Amino acid sequence: MNLIDAIEAKYKKEDVVEFAVGDTIRLNVKVIEGNKERPQPFQGVVVQKASSGSRKTFTVRKVTSGVAVERIFPLHSPNISDLKVLRRGAVRRAKLYYLRDLSGKAARIRERRADTEPTA
Repeated sequence: MNLIDAIEAKYKKEDVVEFAVGDTIRLNVKVIEGNKERPQPFQGVVVQKASSGSRKTFTVRKVTSGVAVERIFPLHSPNISDLKVLRRGAVRRAKLYYLRDLSGKAARIRERRADTEPTA
């Protein structure tokens, strides 16, 4: 273990929920307004996962009222208070950038069935 890994180990969260690209997730982001802090939910499809270690990030895309929003979140950020997987997506790519060109029903992702997951 080198020095960088030792320093990054302090900032890693221990209870990280496992999710994959294509999954629909809901997470609460801490928002500070004035001197108050409140959780703001953000729900969407995971478009990509990047980096490694404590620098790991993921991008979540949601469409609200016809306007698409993509946000990049650090996985080990203290501003993410709750992360919950709502649906498991069946995708064959690591980056779902093609969703940017699709809209409506064409942008749906099939749900991964429990009996098709590998057992090993």
